[in-house]
Amino acid sequence: MKKKIMILGILCAVMIFTMTGCIPGDGTYTPDKPAGFFWGVWHGWIAPISLILGLFQNGIRVYEPMNTGWWYDFGFYIAVISGFGGLSLSRKKKNSKKD
Repeated sequence: MKKKIMILGILCAVMIFTMTGCIPGDGTYTPDKPAGFFWGVWHGWIAPISLILGLFQNGIRVYEPMNTGWWYDFGFYIAVISGFGGLSLSRKKKNSKKD
């Protein structure tokens, strides 16, 4: 059991370090090459991690300011809604009938 928990912890750490390579506000996007729809989706999925890292590093943002506009916004909000709202949809509702 301890071995499984250790492996799960290592996998989570690797995933977090991998995801932080594409954090919004890191300077990789320019007005000539802005973030598009799919980057909006990605940034929406990793928004909680970006928020936490943004507390400790000034350059990290939740939202990429150099973006394509409406399409980036659409992808970002779709990912945020599906990522956070999907959790409540997957929970089973208890039947509250009285016997």
